[in-house]
Amino acid sequence: MLTLVCYDVNTETAAGRRRLRRVARVCESTGQRVQKSVFECQVNQAEFEELERRLLDEIDLQLDVLRLYRLPATRGMVVKEYGQFKATDFEGPLVI
Repeated sequence: MLTLVCYDVNTETAAGRRRLRRVARVCESTGQRVQKSVFECQVNQAEFEELERRLLDEIDLQLDVLRLYRLPATRGMVVKEYGQFKATDFEGPLVI
């Protein structure tokens, strides 16, 4: 299932800047960055739960915001992209 991870980490302190880097590393290990604080992750239910747990371990619930959007594989789902970034199609052929 396609999952969008969006976060806003308070970076007013050195601890906040460290949290931001740790949250980004967790996301980078699972998906691809599509905007500065938005990642697309192709995960199954177990991987989703692990990702959620790891992210909750990193953020400060009093200062930060974390949003996880689970998008079911519905027939006809369309994602439109504009601009320089082109996302990897996880469902398409892999060419090395």
